[in-house]
Amino acid sequence: MAHGYNGGFGGGNMQQLMKQAQAMQRKMQEAQQEIAETEIVGSAAGGMVEFTMMGDNTPVSICIKPEAVDPEDIEMLEDMIVAA
Repeated sequence: MAHGYNGGFGGGNMQQLMKQAQAMQRKMQEAQQEIAETEIVGSAAGGMVEFTMMGDNTPVSICIKPEAVDPEDIEMLEDMIVAA
């Protein structure tokens, strides 16, 4: 008796693949949430400018020490903010 092609994956294999895909998706969502909740701090000019944001790119704060501000050189302050 000849056995024909059944047209695809075996039922058990497909179910197992779906379970693995769902588990992977859950792990990815958990990792994304963990990253989003991570606070990231950048600083420039020896800590004179400090920028804090969350892992999802939400800005939290910017701290500029008074000595970093030179009214005659605002461009330098702007550069320090970008560098932070």
